[in-house]
Amino acid sequence: MTENRTLTLTNENSQTVCELPVLQGTIGPDVIDVQALYKQTGLFTFDPGFTSTASCTSAITYIDGEKGVLLYRGYLIEALAERCTFLEVCHLLLHGELPTPQSLAAFEDNITMHTMV
Repeated sequence: MTENRTLTLTNENSQTVCELPVLQGTIGPDVIDVQALYKQTGLFTFDPGFTSTASCTSAITYIDGEKGVLLYRGYLIEALAERCTFLEVCHLLLHGELPTPQSLAAFEDNITMHTMV
């Protein structure tokens, strides 16, 4: 069962209280869902360069710029670049897992059939 966690913000000027959901991050820190912030408070967030902002939920990409981490489907991008072909990475991004030799052959055949040049 998932517990409902919230972060409570109090505006000291107006004494209004805002409850924002805290969501579990797939990888990395938990996140505060600020979608309702403006509606509840009339205020926006200010995060130059989006240094503390997750722009979307993604099962494909995870980025931690401070640590220099870029993952595709849980794999370090450096490992994919060193050990995989372009089409193997395409398969990973589209299907969520690296291909077996058999599924790679089928995938390559499918790509070849749909290539115009």
